[in-house]
Amino acid sequence: MTDDLFAAANSTDSADAHRLPLAVRMRPRSVDEVRGQADALKPGSPLRRLIEGARGAAGPVSAILWGPPGTGKTTLAHLVATAAERRFVELSAINAGVKDVRAVMDQATRERDLYGRQTVLFLDEIHRFSKAQQDALLPGVENRLVVLVAATTENPSFSVIAPLLSRSMLVRLTSLDDADVAALIDDAVVESRGLAGGFTLTDAARDHLVRMAGGDARRSLTALEAAAGVAQDAAAGEQPVPIELAHVEQAMATAAVRYDRAGDQHYDVASALIKSMRGSDVDAALHYLARMLEAGEDPRFIARRIVIAASEDVGMADPTALQTAVAAMHAVAQIGMPEARIILGQAVVHNALAPKSNAAYLGINAAIADVRDGRGGAVPAHLRGSSYAGASALGHGDGYRYSHDEPGGVGPQQFLPDDLLDADYYHPTDRGWEHTLGPRWRMVRSIVKGTDEKQ
Repeated sequence: MTDDLFAAANSTDSADAHRLPLAVRMRPRSVDEVRGQADALKPGSPLRRLIEGARGAAGPVSAILWGPPGTGKTTLAHLVATAAERRFVELSAINAGVKDVRAVMDQATRERDLYGRQTVLFLDEIHRFSKAQQDALLPGVENRLVVLVAATTENPSFSVIAPLLSRSMLVRLTSLDDADVAALIDDAVVESRGLAGGFTLTDAARDHLVRMAGGDARRSLTALEAAAGVAQDAAAGEQPVPIELAHVEQAMATAAVRYDRAGDQHYDVASALIKSMRGSDVDAALHYLARMLEAGEDPRFIARRIVIAASEDVGMADPTALQTAVAAMHAVAQIGMPEARIILGQAVVHNALAPKSNAAYLGINAAIADVRDGRGGAVPAHLRGSSYAGASALGHGDGYRYSHDEPGGVGPQQFLPDDLLDADYYHPTDRGWEHTLGPRWRMVRSIVKGTDEKQ
């Protein structure tokens, strides 16, 4: 079924081709048509060799494609299959299980034995597969019965089992830049498999499509197709039909917000929001939040920035700001717009009004700097794990003082490696709730280090 879909999209003679979504019709037919991903597809790269069916001692290697939506993961998987005349099978981790995986392996065995044809298995959203489901893929990948091309929007280091990662190459895909999205839109307007020159696009309409796409190729083409439908309904017999900004706005149900045309608005306004919250200007923070929302920014992106600000700029001066921000991030993901604006507004106000401290932020940065400089020797023996056989003979755990047995739950003990006994990372401020931490921090530090530091 998937093979038929791609075949219809790639055939200009197919009567059904123009019934397919514009994003499917404009899917690249060769690696040279793929926009963006220059690093992943540079000549000689593992992914390009896999797509081109390179021969030799180095056989085809399964791949895990990691990147945001609309970056070409499905397209690249299909190119892997078609460029070397392989069989293409697609599964979605949302509704596929171990039984489906085993059925693919059985069919792949028949294809190999009867026709000498290799199978490419495209598994979308592999991060949704359980460990048992991912384990079912291992024999086929190990023996190259299938070439697995898995797609995920989440970090594979946390969502894909280690044995599968070690048998695959990890390819990081990035969102398309504005120039690539604009070129893709222009191609879709004139190409025969696209809108075939039956429409024109004003500069303002194109700019808005690019801005709203957020680097997502599929989203830009879906919006263009919807805008073309609106423009056609409004046209008074004019040929070609002009697609104007108002048509794009109506199709996307979002009014265009004036930004600078250099394309930096996404980062400039996000930066202004963060700095306004940091500077405790509630009105300015709400203004920039409103601009981002009305410009069609992904509310999940905004929520993530608020979470970062709650920890980086507010920190321990008001620990509840992070709780509010995290709750807002989860609520936004569940509720969506337009109601998400209320939740984001509350989180922004909390961040802006909260007392500020970046002490924890500076502390972790200082600790990381020491680690990167090579500081941090062996873990002290008394802190090492002692629950496994032979640990006691190595002296692990000897002399460890159980903190709960100490007066006040704190006692003198060395926790840092020998070369970091002078480490001094965290310095609480006198602002907000962190003001109350200062005396305790000094007291605890004095007890742990065995000094006579005054409170």
